[in-house]
Amino acid sequence: MSDTGVAKEKQMEKSEEQWRESLSPEQYHILREKGTERAFTGKYWDHKENGAYACAGCGQELFVSGTKFDSGCGWPSFYDAVPGTVVFTDDHSYGMHRIEVTCSKCGGHLGHVFPDGPEPTGQRFCINSASIDFQKK
Repeated sequence: MSDTGVAKEKQMEKSEEQWRESLSPEQYHILREKGTERAFTGKYWDHKENGAYACAGCGQELFVSGTKFDSGCGWPSFYDAVPGTVVFTDDHSYGMHRIEVTCSKCGGHLGHVFPDGPEPTGQRFCINSASIDFQKK
């Protein structure tokens, strides 16, 4: 994996009440409670515009459109993240082993990364649409 697991900025602090006030209920569930949206329902799973995708919790740019690809999984998929913007953590929930991806700035849950993506990285970042905001460039 690339050096994406190295934090770029100090993690921001907010109370749970502040998070609830600043996020929609769906965003709160995904970013703060490690939830997920159903496949093929998020606003970015089939999105193709040029730009960048930022964390919906703190605004940190995480992915660029040039790394987005159609994986067929029903969630936005990227083969790499902006260096230093995501953190990887072992996730053993639901009786399986996965690698959770969180925002390095606010700690928000974004999704998971799998080793079945295209080159040049071989990674597939499977990201919840509700955890990101698109910024057209």
